[in-house]
Amino acid sequence: MLKPLFQNRALFSSRSAANQFFRSISSKQWQTRQNKDTYAKEAGMQGLKSRAAFKLLQINDRYRLFKSGQTVVDLGYAPGSWSQVAADLTKPRGRIVGVDIIPAQPPRGVSTIQGNFLSPRVQQFVKDFVRDPDRGRPRSQLSPSKNDEEPAPIPNPDMEGNGGYIDLERSSSANIAKEGEENKQTPRKAKVGSVDVVLSDMLMNTSGTKSRDHLGSMELCKAALNFASNVLKEGGHFVCKYYQGPEEKEFENELKRLFYRVYREKPESSRSESKEAYFIGIRRRSEKQQKD
Repeated sequence: MLKPLFQNRALFSSRSAANQFFRSISSKQWQTRQNKDTYAKEAGMQGLKSRAAFKLLQINDRYRLFKSGQTVVDLGYAPGSWSQVAADLTKPRGRIVGVDIIPAQPPRGVSTIQGNFLSPRVQQFVKDFVRDPDRGRPRSQLSPSKNDEEPAPIPNPDMEGNGGYIDLERSSSANIAKEGEENKQTPRKAKVGSVDVVLSDMLMNTSGTKSRDHLGSMELCKAALNFASNVLKEGGHFVCKYYQGPEEKEFENELKRLFYRVYREKPESSRSESKEAYFIGIRRRSEKQQKD
């Protein structure tokens, strides 16, 4: 009886060593790729939070999403490169609000809300925040007599632990359902017209299974679009990341109902092997036009 036991222990030890070996190889491969990555190098040289900044810059070059003074909500903002780009392109009077479950140092001039965006409680908190057009702006924009002060990170309204968006949502479904009931009892909506651009670069924990990862990404896209339909101004814009798959066409049709023009975009800075792409909704229709 002892021999098989020791054999199993040896096998376990061998597997553990193998796992560590392959993790080490994977880490080295990632580092090698980063060292050869032109966009990663350029991001470091320009002081950008990550190479993802170039994706939004390239999207904006084609579709002209930003202008001075806009209110922008960045969903899944960490580490902050998209918020960083948006803040630069909307200055001097722009207002950027980043939302993410991951704690991150916000870029200069960006307000942040830490929490799970799929939680109704967190979504309501964001809607309440953007309802006031002055909330979250540096004070110097509101009163020339005051010194310039950065928007502070906003206290977390609904911290439920660590993990990916979808994994966290599933693990706390009972709490979310309770919050949903509370919201039904006291319905509140952000004023339609309080936000100019909604960005969503949200990601779930990828499983390696294409169909599952696609469905997870579409779940996040739908949550982002539902939020955008509540807060975007007429003429406002929407960008969301998705993994390609069969449900994208249905989502595209929903976008066409809400926006005058809808595009699919894979920026040049997206890695060629990546299945990610972006939907861009340009100019939100009026409520009447959506019904016609």
